Amino acid sequence: MSSSITVTHLGTATVLLEIGELTVLTDPALDRTAADYPAARPLRRTAGAALAAADLPPLDLVLLSHDQHADNLDIAGREVLAGAGLVLTTPEAAGRLGGDAEGLEAWETREVTVGGTTVRITATPARHGPAGTEAVTGTVTGFVVRHDGGTLYISGDTVRHDALDEIGERFDIDTAFLHLGDAHFPATGDLAFSLSAAEGAELARTLGARTVIPLHFESWEHFTEDPARIEEAFAAPDLAGRLRRLTPGVAERL
Repeated sequence: MSSSITVTHLGTATVLLEIGELTVLTDPALDRTAADYPAARPLRRTAGAALAAADLPPLDLVLLSHDQHADNLDIAGREVLAGAGLVLTTPEAAGRLGGDAEGLEAWETREVTVGGTTVRITATPARHGPAGTEAVTGTVTGFVVRHDGGTLYISGDTVRHDALDEIGERFDIDTAFLHLGDAHFPATGDLAFSLSAAEGAELARTLGARTVIPLHFESWEHFTEDPARIEEAFAAPDLAGRLRRLTPGVAERL
């Protein structure tokens, strides 16, 4: 029997996935109020998460694309990691986090079973900025989640680059969760640090994804692109009907 899936978007790149008996959270940014996060590249949050950490069910698995930026892992999110059964992330992040965090290299797979539900998680390539900025942005990973009912792809924070093309060659993607927002910072000018809507549409074509769910495009000042660009990019005839927007805080069936 295929696993039923319920998805709840909590804001930014944070999604609660209930896959059969398995409960999964992605990139926990769960602080409830607008805030400034001082860092080498300061971030400003303009709206809090749709649900509090205390409202979440027990978590079997957290998929963390990277640990160095507050829009993917904030103060409340770090507290949630401590109670999760397993955290899969990059090897570098796992070394910093310790505990139940495990690092996966690109294309490495980990199988996770809870009750009668088994999923196979494969780390996928991601690059959080132009070539040559990796020393500043840090390493990032995406994930492919294979379950009895199909295959999900979670991009992580990435720009469009050739390594992403192999994902669609290796996997038959049913639903793609794409981190968009076209992130820019005053200090780095025209350099982009996440996908634009147009680049997300091109990636959707390469993946062959039947459904695309946009994430990571609002509630932070460094997301510079008008969200209306997402609908425009996916209005192309070959992508018609693929885009699905989630209402934050509302559980929906995939």
